[in-house]
Parts: sequence; structure tokens; C-alpha cells
Amino acid sequence: MKRIYILLIVFLIQFANAQQQDLQRANLLFGKTYYSTAIPLYEKISEKNQTVDVIQKLGDCYYFTNNYGKAQEQYALLIQNKNLDEGYYFRYAQTLKARGKYAEANDIMRKFYQASNNDAAIGKLERDIKTLKNITAIGERFDIRNLALNTVNSEFGGVVLGDNLVFAAVKMKPNLFDKTYKWNNESYLNLVAVPLKKLNDSVVITYFSKDLKSSMHESNAIFTKDGKTMYFTRNNSKNGKRGKNIDKISNIQIFRAELVNNKWINVKSLPFNSPDYSVEHPALSPNEKTLYFASDMPGTLGSLDIFSVSVDGLTYGRPVNLGDKINTAKREQFPFVSNDNKLYFSSNGHEGYGALDIFVSDIQDNSYSKASNVGLPVNSGYDDFAYYVDSDTKYGYFSSDRPGGKGKDDIYSFKETKDLLIEDCKQYIAGIITDVDSHLALENAVVILKNGSKQELEKATTTVDGKFSFTVGCESNYSLLATKENYTESSKSFDVSEERNKSNDGSMEIRSMEIIKKEEQVALEKKVAADLLIAQQLKAAELVALEQKKKADAIALQEKKIADANAFKQKKKEDAIALESKRLADIAAVQQFKKDKLIIDKKAAEIALAKKKEKTAAIVAAEKDVVKDKDRLIIKTDPIYFDYNMWYIRKESKRILNRVIELMNKYPEMVVEIGSHTDNRGNAKFNTDLSQKRADATRNYILEQGIPKNRILAKGYGESVPIVKCIPEDSCDEEQHELNRRSEFVIKNL
Repeated sequence: MKRIYILLIVFLIQFANAQQQDLQRANLLFGKTYYSTAIPLYEKISEKNQTVDVIQKLGDCYYFTNNYGKAQEQYALLIQNKNLDEGYYFRYAQTLKARGKYAEANDIMRKFYQASNNDAAIGKLERDIKTLKNITAIGERFDIRNLALNTVNSEFGGVVLGDNLVFAAVKMKPNLFDKTYKWNNESYLNLVAVPLKKLNDSVVITYFSKDLKSSMHESNAIFTKDGKTMYFTRNNSKNGKRGKNIDKISNIQIFRAELVNNKWINVKSLPFNSPDYSVEHPALSPNEKTLYFASDMPGTLGSLDIFSVSVDGLTYGRPVNLGDKINTAKREQFPFVSNDNKLYFSSNGHEGYGALDIFVSDIQDNSYSKASNVGLPVNSGYDDFAYYVDSDTKYGYFSSDRPGGKGKDDIYSFKETKDLLIEDCKQYIAGIITDVDSHLALENAVVILKNGSKQELEKATTTVDGKFSFTVGCESNYSLLATKENYTESSKSFDVSEERNKSNDGSMEIRSMEIIKKEEQVALEKKVAADLLIAQQLKAAELVALEQKKKADAIALQEKKIADANAFKQKKKEDAIALESKRLADIAAVQQFKKDKLIIDKKAAEIALAKKKEKTAAIVAAEKDVVKDKDRLIIKTDPIYFDYNMWYIRKESKRILNRVIELMNKYPEMVVEIGSHTDNRGNAKFNTDLSQKRADATRNYILEQGIPKNRILAKGYGESVPIVKCIPEDSCDEEQHELNRRSEFVIKNL
């Protein structure tokens, strides 16, 4: 036993050490941004050790490799810990947006800001929600198409050079010993090209230039208009060797190359590059005097910002951050400037549909307008980036890792079909003010628009055709008040929905005060004349009525005397008739009472019988043990056995009797007769006595279980009621005798 304990302790120590080693290795890979390599280790660790740190890093690995579904599961666990910074709430919200759960994503951020009393952030969130709703209301602004050149790997960053589309892709046929990028386990990126006329065909992609190809990343090329100079992104390197900083990280830098004799030579790192930060995604202004790029160099507002730098031949100015109209506390990347001087870039910090969205800002006199989301369907809940457009034709390309593509990142072509016109939701309240009587339109009537708090918002004066119109915001309550000098007023209320550009009918009728006064005067004159006529008629009627009353009183007095005499005679006669009628009625009433009682008693008996039948049917239907046997209702049980010539209740019989007791408890009005029967073998009196004793013993057992005496009867029938008549007794076999030996539980009353 001691050896077993020792082996168990050794095993637990080894297991703990192994798990600790896995965690150390996973953390090392995480620190190097080798997220895809770290994921299997963290998944294994999290099965046994779900600490906040493990959940957090596993969620980040999923997030940074764009597996938003699994990232969401980890972040949902993580935010149960309330001591988290805003970044994790933001990432969780982004994973929700990727799955279309916008209301839930907004609610997550709203609750975080409320908990931290950040009113400014709440205000910005609500404004962003409204702005995105306005952008969504435009509808789909683009026709998009997934290009045939895409593969199961990553392709992105397409730009046009002459008759070719140049973009970044992983090695088409990697060798066994080729290095992979541990962030996403793909091989390193190269610049490739494909003819524009072959974009929608099954094409063979070729390397853009073997002069530029290396064992490191090359991506995001941009070219001068003459096609002789290019800028592109590559890992920090010198003379073909990777460069790293003191943290052993090879940051991204921008390189410049020149086309000489159809070869790209003079590949140089730009002077503002540094091994300590990334500089990436070059873009040129239309006059090629300004180079734009993304970087996390000192002076950023967030993780990566968009910068510009002046270009004069081979001389570069000092990089300038484009400021908070473009950059946020989050991530801005992939700038591009169109020929009509619009800056396009990707961001997850501005109002968006989730992950990176593409935004646009107008450039005027070296200043930038507030960035706007370019809308649907270019933007989605996933990374949408590397926007390139010909501002004359409105055709272009962008990249996305959205579901439904062919690989991790795909290149899409697009045609812009609608202008980016961002407006708040509005409706119209318009109508015509008319005269009630003439139904003619009223000019110069005043219509006042009020809000739900009855505050005046705006006034309108009707035109010659009586028309007016207001533009109002959606999802609000409004009311109208129509007035005009020497006219009555009229009002109308509206509950304005969120439907955009709906027209609400505010037409009203008002009435001229002059017509009302004339009608009142005519009515008054008619009333005076009517009152005078009525007074005259009343006076004449009173005189006639007085004379008629005198005559009527004399006649009535004479008639009363005669009537009194006749009434006295009639009363004596009626009293005699009434006395006889009462005597006859009393006799008839007694007879009728007897008849009615018989009918009532019969009806009551019929009702009681019907209820009993109904109750019996219900119990038979509900209880499988209660069955009808001809005109009897019995509780069907298994046979109850007694020892030979004995009558005490055996143990196995009690179980059977308990079912009878259960039913009697369930139906408190049930009365049961225990009928005990024997076969006809032996002495008849002995059989009768034995069956009575067995019936009594059965009854006593049931009484002991709490059933009242008046509900259980016991009768021994002996051999008097056989099922099978056995005459003589040896005419029946043992099985038929056994049928006659029985205890029956007959339900006598319910």
C-alpha cells in the first residue's frame, strides 16, 4: 500500500510538472505572437486549469487568428471577472459583431462604460450606433465579386500596375522545409501578379518579381504613376538577413525599390523605419509628394495609427500623425489615397460592423474630414481592408476574411453603385389646411410643430393652395396645431416610426369665426320667436284646461256615487267567489305538490344514477385495476392465497391488498365488499365458515390501514357462487376449482 501511495505521489508530481512546462512553453509562444502554435497547448491546459490567465490568452490566440467563434466562448467566460480593462470588453464585443449580434455587442460596451461612469464614452457609443444605422439605411453601395485567383490560403492587398493586379499571397507550392509564420501557421507572404483580363478565369499566379522575393514577408505594394518606383512592406532586414530588436521581434518596415532594365533593384529601407516599431502599408498621394503608412511608432493614439510623410525625391520629412479624425485608441491600417484625394483606410476603432472596417476621409488643404464607414457589403463583421479604387470608373478591389470566401483572406472586386450619403432617419409631416364649410384651401394659415413635451419646434405658413410641410426625426412623438386669424384651431398627433422618408398626412380643417357668429345669431332669433309662441300656446291651453276640469269634476262626482254603490255589491259577490276559489286552489296545490315531489325525486334519482355511472366510467378509464363485470364493478387483483384451511393474511397477500387500500384512499367515498369464495369440495358449511373468516381477516387488515369500518364489508360466500359449476365435484379439473377459489373486491358505492 505504501508503494502505491508513493507511485501516486510521483505520478501527480510528474503530471503537475508536465502541465507547468506546457504552460511555460505556451506563454513563451504567446509572447512571440506565435498564436497558432500556442493554441493547442492552451486548449490542453484549459481542460484541467481554467485560470483567468489561461482563458485570457487562449481567447486572444483565437481572436488574433480571426477565429471569432471560439474567441467569443473564452471572452464570455473571461468577462465574468469584473477586474478587466476595456480592451477585453472591446474584443468580446467584436466577436459578437462578427456573428451578427450587434445589440448584444453594444450592450456589453454600454454596461462597461456605465460601470466606470464614463459618460463621454457612452455618448460616443450612442452616436456611433446611430451613425451606423444611418449608413446601413443606405443599403448595399457596391456590387462585389470573389475573384477566381483566391485559394484556401491568404491573398490580399490588390493594386493595379499596368495590365496586372499585384497582391500578396503565401507561397503557392511550399517546400517541406519552408518556414511558416507562427502567427497563423501559413508560409511567408510574397508579392504575386495576375493579368487583369484573367481575374475571373482559372489563372496561374506568378511571382511579381523574383528580385524582391525573400524568405520574409513581402506585401502591400504601391507604385508611382510611371511604374518605375515602388514601396512595399517587408520584415526588418538588411542584405537579405532578418533583423530583430532586443525583444527578438522582427518588426515590419517599408522598403523602396526602383525598376531598372526590367529589374527591381536598389531595395532600401526608408529612413524613418526602426527595429523597435512597425511601419507598414505604404500609400501615395495623387501628386506623389506624400507617403501615407500605418505604424505603432511613438506618438500614436492607439496600437497602430495612420501617418504621413513628405517625399522629395529620396528625401523624406518627419512622419506626422493624422490626428483624431482619422486615428483612434484602437487600430488603423491599410491607407490608400484615390485620385480624387480621398483617404481610405481600415479601422476597428471607428463605428463599424465588427473587426476591421474600411473608412473614407476627404483630404483638403492637408486637413482631413471626419472618417465615415464606406458601408455595405464591402464592410462586414470580419476584417475588411486593403481598399483600392479607380475614382473615375468606381471599380476597385478590397480584401476580407469574411465567411463564404475561398480562403483565410480573399480579394474581392467591386463596383461602387451608390453615393455615400449619410443622413439621420427622417420623415415628413405634410398636408393641406382647408375650410370646414367650403372645403377650400386656406392660405396664410399658421401650422405649429411641437415635440412630445408640447414644446414648439417650428412654424409654417400655408401657401396659396393651403399646403405646408415639416421634416421630422424618426422614432419620436409630434403634434400639429393649425390656426388662422378669425378661424377656430385644430390639432393632430403623430407617433413617428423608424421607417425612413415616410410621409405623414397632417391635413386639418378649421372653421370661420364669422360663419359661427352668424349661425349663433340666427339660432338666437329662432329661439326668441319659439319661446314667445310657446308662451301664447301655454296660456290658451290653461284656459281650456280650466273649463274642462270643472265639467269633468261634476261628472266624476256623480259617477263616483254610482260606482261606490255598485262596488259594495260587487265586493260582497267577489268575496264569496274568492273564498270558494281559495278552498279549491288549496286542494289543487296539495295535489300538485305531491306530483312535483314525485317528479323531483325521480329526477334526482336519475341524476344521481347518471353521476354514479359517469364517476364509474371515469374511474374505470383512469384505473386499470377497476373493471366492470356484468352489472358489477370490481377491483381486479392478483389471487390472494391462504394456507390450507387457514385464514390469516400472508405477507405476499398484503402487497396485493395495499393496492385496494391505495384506491380506497384515492376515492374517499368508495365502499367495497370483500367477497371470499371456495370451491365445492368438502363440507358446504365448513366452506361457508372458512370463507367468512378469510373475508373478515382481509377486512381487519384493511381496517388496520386506516380505512373506516363503514367503507369495507366482508362476506363469505363459501361455494355458493361458483364461476364454473362443478357438479359433481370431480367433473372439474384443478384449474377450474382454482377459478372458484377467489377473493373478490366488489365496489358497492362510489
